[in-house]
Amino acid sequence: MTLREAKTGTTVVVTGIKGSGAYKRRIMDMGITKGSTLFVRKVAPLGDPVELTVRGYELSVRRDDAECVEIALA
Repeated sequence: MTLREAKTGTTVVVTGIKGSGAYKRRIMDMGITKGSTLFVRKVAPLGDPVELTVRGYELSVRRDDAECVEIALA
């Protein structure tokens, strides 16, 4: 399952990040790392962007970036 498929109001755990190099590093710099807990706060009506709570702060992630984050329900 990917972050893009997560429903509003769910808490998930990151199991992996697809991609490589600078792209993967950019996602990790936002605080989305393997094992971190994310709370899906909102999803825009058209699905882009997704608003998350990560490590105590709010973060908006584009749909394409959310597709690269593999998750499991917490």
